[in-house]
Amino acid sequence: MISLDGVMQAPGGPEEDPSGGFEYGGWVAPFGDPVGGEVVQKELSQMSEYLLGRKTFDIWAAFWPQHADIWPGINDSTKWVLSKTMKQSEWKNTVFLESLADIKKCKESEGADIQVWGSSELIQLLLRHDLVDELRLKIYPLTLGNGKKLFGSGAIPASFTLSESLVTTTGVIIAVYKRAGDIKTGTIGAKTQ
Repeated sequence: MISLDGVMQAPGGPEEDPSGGFEYGGWVAPFGDPVGGEVVQKELSQMSEYLLGRKTFDIWAAFWPQHADIWPGINDSTKWVLSKTMKQSEWKNTVFLESLADIKKCKESEGADIQVWGSSELIQLLLRHDLVDELRLKIYPLTLGNGKKLFGSGAIPASFTLSESLVTTTGVIIAVYKRAGDIKTGTIGAKTQ
């Protein structure tokens, strides 16, 4: 979930992540509709494992264990958490990772797809090291001015192919991009043979 200016901080509610003085927590709520709701329900029903940064994990661990009725598989799914400070959690199926090498091992292992939700710093780390196979973006029709960004500096040059898209009745663009190799360049208007 990102704004037009790339902010992804605290989409779910005012208390979710007010760090850095962020004032607009819950900015996605006014844009809910049945089309977007159906997409989210489909995502929540997928068999997946989750790779999270420690801050996002803290938010999730305080909420999801008591709300499995909304997200049926979340408690049984593996949650990989990149953290140099946390080593254990009472939330079942939580595994802590300490390094990029640990993430690469998870990515190369057999099993369900690994999804990253939230976790802006972690996403930027993955983008810097070419570890993103797919981007699932929900682009909301507003600018927030400041806050944690999806794309910081340091992402490697990479191209993606649009594999799915739709627009909700409230103007949210939902787009799925799959990694498609290196950047290609050319000259606008030049004829190709």
